Amino acid sequence: MAYYSAVELEGIGFKYIGKNVKISTKASIYDPERISIDDNSRIDDFCVLSGRISIGKNVHITVFCNLAGGEKGIEMEDFSTLSYGVNVFTQSDDYTGKTLTNSTIPKKYKEEIKKAITIKKHVIVGAGSMIFPGVTLSEGCSVGSMSLVNKDTESWKVYFGIPAKPIRDRRKDMLEHEKAYIQDMRNLEESE
Repeated sequence: MAYYSAVELEGIGFKYIGKNVKISTKASIYDPERISIDDNSRIDDFCVLSGRISIGKNVHITVFCNLAGGEKGIEMEDFSTLSYGVNVFTQSDDYTGKTLTNSTIPKKYKEEIKKAITIKKHVIVGAGSMIFPGVTLSEGCSVGSMSLVNKDTESWKVYFGIPAKPIRDRRKDMLEHEKAYIQDMRNLEESE
C-alpha cells in the first residue's frame, strides 16, 4: 500500500494533520479543509472521506470504508477502528416518498435527515456494517460484522444484527494495554 508522504499530506490542506499519519494514495478525500486527523492514525485504500470529520489518535479506517460527514460531522475518538467496508452516514434522504431524493435535486424539494455521529474511544465496527445519522457508539462497544446501527449504544457492550442489539459485555483488558502503550510513546519521545 502506497501512502502519501508527510509533505504531500501537508499540501492536501487538511484542517489539522498530526504526526505519523498514514493515508493511502488510493483513498479519496473531499473537503480536506473540514477534516482533522490526529497522530498515528491510518486510512487505507479505496476509502472515501467527505464533509466534516474529526479523527483522533491511533484510529484505523480500513479498506473500502465510506465516511460521509456532511454538515453535522463525524467524530472518531482515539483507538477506534472501522473494519473493511463500513459505511458511516450523517445524512439521509427521506425514503417515504414525501419528497424528492438524491444529490441532483435542489434542497427546497427535499427533506433530509442530518445528524452528527460520534464514535467514542476503543470502539470497533465490524466489516460491512452501517452507522446511521445521529448515532453515538459509546466507549468500548464493538459492533459485529454486517450490523446496522440506528440507535445509540451502551459502553463496553458487544452489538450484532439488523438492527444491532447488545448480545454481551465486552472485556476491558485493553485499558491496561492503552496505559502501557501511552507510557512507551512518552518514553520514546523523551529519548529523541
